[in-house]
Amino acid sequence: MALHNLFDENKRPAFDKELTQIADYTAHHVIKSELAFTTARYCLMDALGCGILALRYPACTKLLGPIIPGSTVPVGARVPGTDFMLDPILAAFNIGAMIRWLDFNDTWLAAEWGHPSDNLGAILAVADYISRKKIAEGKPPLLIKDVLQAMIKAHEIQGILALENGFNRLGFDHVILVKIASTALATYLLGGSSEQITQALSQAWLDGACLRTYRHAPNTGSRKSWAAGDATSRATRLAWLTLQGEMGYPSALSAKKWGFNDSVLQGNALSIPKAYDAYVMENVLFKISFPAEFHAQTAVECAVILHPHIKDKLDQIEKIVLTTQESAIRIISKSGPLHNPADRDHCLQYMVAVALLQGNLTADDYENEFAQNKNIDALREKMEVVEDKQFSADYLDPNKRSIANALQIYFKDGSKTEKVIVEYPIGHKRRREEGIPLLYKKFVENITPHYGNEVTQKMLTLFHTPDVLDNMPVNEFMDLFAKKKN
Repeated sequence: MALHNLFDENKRPAFDKELTQIADYTAHHVIKSELAFTTARYCLMDALGCGILALRYPACTKLLGPIIPGSTVPVGARVPGTDFMLDPILAAFNIGAMIRWLDFNDTWLAAEWGHPSDNLGAILAVADYISRKKIAEGKPPLLIKDVLQAMIKAHEIQGILALENGFNRLGFDHVILVKIASTALATYLLGGSSEQITQALSQAWLDGACLRTYRHAPNTGSRKSWAAGDATSRATRLAWLTLQGEMGYPSALSAKKWGFNDSVLQGNALSIPKAYDAYVMENVLFKISFPAEFHAQTAVECAVILHPHIKDKLDQIEKIVLTTQESAIRIISKSGPLHNPADRDHCLQYMVAVALLQGNLTADDYENEFAQNKNIDALREKMEVVEDKQFSADYLDPNKRSIANALQIYFKDGSKTEKVIVEYPIGHKRRREEGIPLLYKKFVENITPHYGNEVTQKMLTLFHTPDVLDNMPVNEFMDLFAKKKN
């Protein structure tokens, strides 16, 4: 009887094509889209504004700064709005956590969700560090146009991978895609070649994916606000290790049994349905009106529209019918007690109730003191959440990418309001012309209390002058944002 050889074939394969495609795009692709660069400038402004706004909240600021208080580095990266100068790995965590803290930065919705400007944690930290290092060596620094190109590419990597790869359906968090995109761009900005980017990417995929537990009932908590910062920090660390000579792992994705595809994707391969270019940045969604999970943006807008019609009739409401898409139901529809701000800003019913009560929704409205308003839970208890199949279909339609919600309120006397439907939030590409003036307004409101009027106007002028912004050294730009009001 023949005996079967019990051993693994130890022949090294070529690197998985999914890794080399991302690396070649990162290292060699030239971005030609003016729309993408214009949108990237808006995105940079908006993300930094969101980060500065987060500095008003002690739950965020307590996580910032050096690991050992008082520690300094001779050459590092600045953390906007603070006095901290940190090594780029830690700075990436700080910047990424700030930008993401209030769930107010840009968004991408597909089979997987996410917030591509999260990658600025790694991009700004590394670009600032490299600029200061180059100046110390007598070399020219990186410019903001280098940051913008890196942003476009990070957005594209994260967003294209999100189109058909739904990690959430497997229980895994979308910040894996932040880590992948940030690893590619951090390696590139640190001077890595296409081959080194490939090696670093293999390391990032080998990390696997973290669970979404902290985003959902009954465990929703503040980790969801720093998870992206953690991903950008890890990405920067992996880039650093690679450039110190750490090896890559060619079949990190495709290795039988042990690779990412078999271990995490249950035997499926990654889907890359579209060539990498600038599609994601061109079509990214901005959160302009409300600091709310994006699937709720249009629902809150519906509630703001209905506020004047119900504000004096709260005790007469019989029921509130909230019609939405499948993704919103799966992510943010919840009942029962809400335990913290992170829990509340991922509750569709809470956000709608607040907007119905006061005709607006702000970051302060998630805090414990405000949440004591008994009318909020009274309205939540009257809500019925239903799915509209067409809303769900249009959400996934690449020609629409709508995020529709509808709201109708029924009264005890048998009367009812009109059914208000909003398909596209104001930050959607289809409402870009309407949204951009409000995006500037949001930026000013977010940073003025921190910097004062003079510095705010200087920053605003900078973002209105693309040629000046694009050719500004990254370190000078970061120094401008480091200054606080006297």
